[in-house]
Amino acid sequence: MTTPNAHRLAARVKLSEEHLITRMLNIADGLDDVIKLGRGDPDLDTPAHIVEAGRQALSDGATHYTHPAGIAPLREAIAAQIRDHGGADYAADEILVTPGGQHGMFVIALSLLDPGDEIIVPCPGYNPYQQAAELSEAKVVKVPMGMETNFTLTAEMIRPHITARSKILVLINPNNPTGTVTAPEEVVKIARLAEEHDLIVISDEIYARLTFGNHRVQPVAALPGMRDRTITLSGFSKAYAMTGWRIGYLAGPRDLIMPMTEINHAFAISVAGVSQHAALAAATGPQGCVEEMRETYDARRRAICAGLDAIGMDYAEPQGGFYVYADVASLKLGIGAGAFCERLLSEGRVMMYPGTIYGDHTDDFVRMSMTQPVPRIEEAMARMAAVVAAIREERTAPAV
Repeated sequence: MTTPNAHRLAARVKLSEEHLITRMLNIADGLDDVIKLGRGDPDLDTPAHIVEAGRQALSDGATHYTHPAGIAPLREAIAAQIRDHGGADYAADEILVTPGGQHGMFVIALSLLDPGDEIIVPCPGYNPYQQAAELSEAKVVKVPMGMETNFTLTAEMIRPHITARSKILVLINPNNPTGTVTAPEEVVKIARLAEEHDLIVISDEIYARLTFGNHRVQPVAALPGMRDRTITLSGFSKAYAMTGWRIGYLAGPRDLIMPMTEINHAFAISVAGVSQHAALAAATGPQGCVEEMRETYDARRRAICAGLDAIGMDYAEPQGGFYVYADVASLKLGIGAGAFCERLLSEGRVMMYPGTIYGDHTDDFVRMSMTQPVPRIEEAMARMAAVVAAIREERTAPAV
């Protein structure tokens, strides 16, 4: 028997037995040799010195609760790392360590949003921001992005969506799912717009260490006048391949971080001590591992782009993170991105996700993750080309 409250919860977080990801996972369970380009989980291992720090911490007894905001050495190291990469200057008590960046999104929403408040989010953009807002009974205001700006947010795109109820503006830079970077000069314009309308900015910079070419991320909180109205969200999952350690952080002004610490405490008490000591080793240890991973993703990025070019499939220029956002509609197959993903999985044994999962206002795009070695990516592109050819043959075959 399902209770009414269960129905209400499912509706609020948009769960359904027919959810596309669930259907795709069910399909994949019955297939062999699936090349997974779906989830944003690096296939690379956590660097050895970080793993060893975690192992040593367990041997040393790091198996108990810690300070709700995180152990002091880690918060100090995070503050130093933010400064070292051009961010704002924070004290240790302006850092909150959370069980992953996604958890941090819900802490932010429950701390700052009241029923009826409006949170402005890029569309497409990482979907838990919308779920967190809905659970806070706030209104999600989506700003549609497209190929004309390479799926990056601009101040002029945001401006028409600001109302008297607007409270929070989310900037995901580099963006997930599009893998694009908002140029520093545009970040300045967005910051000035936030000041003009007294908005709090959530600057999601979790992929900031993973950019390509000449692209770089401008930390919002470091801009004049923005430190006291910005919450920077980041973590260790992506740059250090630590997704399973579940450790992220929020950085912001003391008067916002301290109440968030109490909500985080209520949710989780504290982040696992072993993860905090591993993150401390990540932040203070050798950083060559980050560059090695970035170079690995860059090679994979080029392999995906070469494969898409060969198929004739358009895509946004991938500038950061480890995603490529490609346009199924440009192939003129007569099917949407969701249907294409299902056929690609069932017939080609390649998994990727449609942009609709991330709030895209069209059913035209798919997100591909750079989470397989180059040879497997090349095989995935070959399989995709075969599925595209099969669909085109169906469309041109004479009716029987």
